[in-house]
Amino acid sequence: MPEPRTWRYVAGSAVLGLTLAATAATAAGPWDSGQRKAERARATAADPRGGAHHAGPPAADAPRAPAPAPSAPGVLRALGAPTGPGATDSADAPGTPRTTRTSDPTDWAGLLGPLLADPALGPLRTASLVDTATGRQLYAAGPGTLMTPASTIKIATATAALSALGPDHRIGTTTVTGADGRTVTLVGGGDPTLDRARLTKLAQATARALKAPGRTPGPVRLAYDTGLYSGPALHPIGPNENIAPLSALMTDEGRLDGSRSGPAPRTADPAGDTARAFAGLLRAAGVTVQGAPAPGRAPHGTRAVPLARTDSAPLDDLVERTLTTSDNDLAEALARQTALARKQPASAAGAAKAVHDELAGLGLPVTGARFADGSGLDRNDRVSAALLTGILTRAADPARPALRPVLTGLPVGGFSGTLAGRFGTGTTAPGAGLVRAKTGTLTGVNTLTGTVVTADGRLLAFAFLAGRTDSPGTAQPALDRLAAALAAPR
Repeated sequence: MPEPRTWRYVAGSAVLGLTLAATAATAAGPWDSGQRKAERARATAADPRGGAHHAGPPAADAPRAPAPAPSAPGVLRALGAPTGPGATDSADAPGTPRTTRTSDPTDWAGLLGPLLADPALGPLRTASLVDTATGRQLYAAGPGTLMTPASTIKIATATAALSALGPDHRIGTTTVTGADGRTVTLVGGGDPTLDRARLTKLAQATARALKAPGRTPGPVRLAYDTGLYSGPALHPIGPNENIAPLSALMTDEGRLDGSRSGPAPRTADPAGDTARAFAGLLRAAGVTVQGAPAPGRAPHGTRAVPLARTDSAPLDDLVERTLTTSDNDLAEALARQTALARKQPASAAGAAKAVHDELAGLGLPVTGARFADGSGLDRNDRVSAALLTGILTRAADPARPALRPVLTGLPVGGFSGTLAGRFGTGTTAPGAGLVRAKTGTLTGVNTLTGTVVTADGRLLAFAFLAGRTDSPGTAQPALDRLAAALAAPR
């Protein structure tokens, strides 16, 4: 039984730091109370590769094999009476929104400027650093410049979906029949997490409905409806191990190797494969299915007779999975769910408009931003560092608890998801357990966006975006040094 959901990701974030420090010795690594137990195994256990190899050879979000778990620095002193440089007064107690800060003695430009100038980050680099409790910009370098974000755009996708739909929204897959009961239609609702177990239960429930008192059981034909989505089925990057063809009906994200995250061989026909598997499951449940499944449209209105339904996990869980494992298929599904919520077509264009408009409604700086896809695989995506830190600041706002999964889903440096193999040694070690961030990797593009708990207990949002980089092997450590410097005691 999953634990009741909690939304405690306090602005001061000392509680998060305490949680991470207290659990750093465990083999699984730390997870704060906002991460549902049901998602822990799914997000971190199955495949240590984590996120996608977005383009070219292994220049991907997937980290190297993780080293033994490091220990997070203690942050207990953030809970006591603050003293020393950068300390907050009593009004800044953890969990209390800070409204004023008379001074900030940290030389953020002196700290971050030299690190941002690292040649490993290429000739194009931007940055934004914001105190989430006050909204104050602490450091900026081209914060409004539009850059290719790679997978960090998933933060925008996830936020728009939560804002438009709410954290309890579920994506349904249904079966319906017509008045004569001769054709059963499997209707895709856009849930890429549908798996064999749930498909089996849907078939069994459909069989029971067909055999219910008052019905005349007989042979049926099976149709499958993918009409919820419109536009091209292939992502602009084409057939690729990082994403299946975009379909409203699929099982296990179209994966053919049994994996749960990372690159994998994909079926070219996810809907057809799912329908054929469903036909076999119906037969196993005692239903005579004639012929092979065929595409078709489900009956609507008074002609439709609902049979059965299976639902995805709640949206807050889906968001956490999307961000922790850099799940491209799920990110595209969330973008299209946002489009549907805003009465737009469930296409790339409809999703782009919906995400843009939803973020604009949150008062975020979206002028010029482009959301060409939901996953970040498309190089035509454009966002600014200021937009990304603005999103994270909104997610940390105590008045917006529905957005909290955007924070709790971020991978934890040195412990989980796409950061499991990073922040382990050397100058990046101070970030272990205290940096939570979404990675982004395309050939020549490396980005890192997230939050960090400082030595004085503040929660800062950061975005570092680099373009025309030579190698992820040098760019990623440079980004990690930037984030780790924020957590290191000063």
